Amino acid sequence: MSAFASDPGLDGIRDAAGHGTEVDVALHLHNGTVRLSILSAQEILLTADDADQVAQALQRAAEQARGITATRGPNRSTST
Repeated sequence: MSAFASDPGLDGIRDAAGHGTEVDVALHLHNGTVRLSILSAQEILLTADDADQVAQALQRAAEQARGITATRGPNRSTST
């Protein structure tokens, strides 16, 4: 079972150049880190609407990460 939860709102985001590249924003549920992945390439070209969706997903993940790290006690491990 993965400790990361991907943002379901990004399921349809693909490279605007038609290369099939995908983007993923995921939150680590144990330590509150945010992972931004560009799958199958080193870069991705996004339409303006898709870029907005990615930005919103990153903002949601950051908000959730703050909640996780705020509730974590000083002695809890942050390792993956």
